[in-house]
Amino acid sequence: MDEAVSKYEVTGRDLARGRNLKIAAWTAPILIPAVPAVLFTVLALVLGTTPPLAFTLFVVGMILAGIGMVIGLSLMTFFIYRRSAWTQEMREKMAADGIRAEEIDWFRHELKSSEKRALKDISRADLLLADAYRETLASRLTATRIVKSSRKELALTQRRRSKLKQFRSERAAEFGAQLEKDSEKIGSIHEEAKQMLAEAEARLQMIEAAAARGRGMADSELALKKLSTRSENLPLALEEMRRTEEIAREIERDLEKSERPDAGPSIEAPDEPA
Repeated sequence: MDEAVSKYEVTGRDLARGRNLKIAAWTAPILIPAVPAVLFTVLALVLGTTPPLAFTLFVVGMILAGIGMVIGLSLMTFFIYRRSAWTQEMREKMAADGIRAEEIDWFRHELKSSEKRALKDISRADLLLADAYRETLASRLTATRIVKSSRKELALTQRRRSKLKQFRSERAAEFGAQLEKDSEKIGSIHEEAKQMLAEAEARLQMIEAAAARGRGMADSELALKKLSTRSENLPLALEEMRRTEEIAREIERDLEKSERPDAGPSIEAPDEPA
């Protein structure tokens, strides 16, 4: 089959269909009961010339609004189911020829919690590594789907072979040989998908380790720069502290000298004349 025919592209029409189903699911339980409620409230205000008539119109509007609520919730359930079926159909179409990196968001529910966290962290740290991680995630998802589908096909083929043994037919041997070929082919696909899955998981671990090393090296470089800056400023701080202590000691010596009494001989005053 031609690659251009087999490769499915999500069109604007597909996205519009999903968007319309989502809008219909959320607006149905609001609009349907709101229409009779508003309509009969207005009629009660305009045509309700007497209190009994106005009350009757109001009650009829509330009853119709309640019925509309039930209908709206039923339609909401229907549209949610239709959108879920549409989403599953889109996923199957995209996965038929292999999941691509730009389609990862459609299969986010199939990702492991650790893969979601790693993708978020790597996307913030390094865009190139994030692109490689997305590509590898797409390969991992594709391989996982092939492994599951091939395992189911192998089980179905085994059941067909078991049922074929119960029938006595002239062409039973021919059918058995055909089933044997199908089983060998599916088994080969299954083993190849398992190898691809193992390689993808190993590559994911390598990318996560590379991202962790990058963050660790960046943090180490930043710590070393801070330590180097502190080491450069440390002698200046020590010299400043030493000068401050010297100044403090000089001030203390000056204060001690100023407060010390004069040690010279005292001079007696002369006697006054009689």
